[in-house]
Amino acid sequence: MLFNSIEFILFLPVVFVLYWLVFNKNLKHQNLLVLLSSYVFYGWWDYRFLSLIFLSTIVDYFIGLNIPKQDSEKKQKLFLWGSILFNLGVLGLFKYYNFFVDSWIDLFSSVGYEIKSVWTLNIILPVGISFYTFQTMSYTIDIFKKKLQPTKDFISFASFVSFFPQLVAGPIERASNLLPQILKKREFQYEQGVQGLRLILWGMFKKVVIADSLSPLVNEIFRDYELLNGGILWLGAVYFAFQIYCDFSGYSDIAIGTSKLFGIELISNFKFPYFSRNIGEFWRRWHISLSTWFRDYLYIPLGGSKEGKLKSIRNVFVIFLLSGFWHGANWTFIFWGLFHSILFLPSLIFKTNRKYTSSIIAEKTLLPSPKEFLQVGTTFLLVTIGWVFFRSETIGDSFNYLNHMIFDVSIPKKYRSELISLVIFIPIEYLIRKDERLNLKLFKNHLFNYTLYAIILLFILANFYEKSDFIYFQF
Repeated sequence: MLFNSIEFILFLPVVFVLYWLVFNKNLKHQNLLVLLSSYVFYGWWDYRFLSLIFLSTIVDYFIGLNIPKQDSEKKQKLFLWGSILFNLGVLGLFKYYNFFVDSWIDLFSSVGYEIKSVWTLNIILPVGISFYTFQTMSYTIDIFKKKLQPTKDFISFASFVSFFPQLVAGPIERASNLLPQILKKREFQYEQGVQGLRLILWGMFKKVVIADSLSPLVNEIFRDYELLNGGILWLGAVYFAFQIYCDFSGYSDIAIGTSKLFGIELISNFKFPYFSRNIGEFWRRWHISLSTWFRDYLYIPLGGSKEGKLKSIRNVFVIFLLSGFWHGANWTFIFWGLFHSILFLPSLIFKTNRKYTSSIIAEKTLLPSPKEFLQVGTTFLLVTIGWVFFRSETIGDSFNYLNHMIFDVSIPKKYRSELISLVIFIPIEYLIRKDERLNLKLFKNHLFNYTLYAIILLFILANFYEKSDFIYFQF
């Protein structure tokens, strides 16, 4: 089920009313409603893959219960590895199996051996599989590390795994954050609900008005890049930068806002990444739930940055390459990860990667300083070049696209129309940059705020017919 669909507009209030007015007296019944609603939400896309989520839930539930019962760390590790191998095995089969088969065939073909692709399987990629497999792994890993006690409440655990607002495109929740909230009684809080509605409204605006309107132009430019001039290709790269940001952060805003309506607080996933002053800050603000997952469960266990410069560099390459591979079974994503690891290296070597951990651009002033403006512009330029690799069909297309960007930078009027929406969007994002949770509360006067909400809602309704999937559904 899509957030930007009539079905969801009908689904959400029905679940909300049942949740707070019918099942609010009994926590188990309330969580059962969450579980059933989540399965309906996911099954609306393809009910066949509900069995996959249920199997993953059962496996990690019983492994979680058994880890603390073992009398040695070695036995606990066996159970932990059982969870990891199961989840990665499921992910590998559905997402990466054909990629590895085709890569081997291409490798042998390049040295003169022709092999028929008899091993390729006709597999449909389940929506959200990369998200919920990482989420369930966090549960067993945290139990092993003694950061979390296993729950015996299967319904609550199943609700944690399949919680519908963030099931198919994140944020990737930690068991230590989401599960305790599901296990305790929740009470409706008016201000929390209002914040949730503001986030949903702004997330819908990002998706429906910005991302979906940019999508046709981006598709056309990347499809016909060999026939277009450099100015249009630059614009296509910039449009895609905003399309993927508004699409993905829009989903996260709607997910976080919807969760607030049910008394649940999810972790933040985006904190205005295009206002970052270097690549290190960008990655602390972009897809936060994934980057912190890799940091906590892979980068730090590998030694982080505490075992010498060479190992730190190795660990950075491992994290970024895996992050790229997580996004999809294509060499373009791996190269995108490699590109960002190279961009990140100077800040690691010169120890500037943690420079902007507690401040934002123009923190105490209205406008950024010339230095900040240059830093943000340079970072955005580098990130936008990286998006060319992410969006292209092949690595060859990526380099050809970048090569064509050099020549004739004029931009025909046809491709300039969507710049108007960005001219409106970017200043609003800048004004709310201090707190991603209080979106659209721009004025002290309530009348001005409600007027802004009404205008945004009109834009959403005017563009609602252009419904499309969220980009990160494919990951």
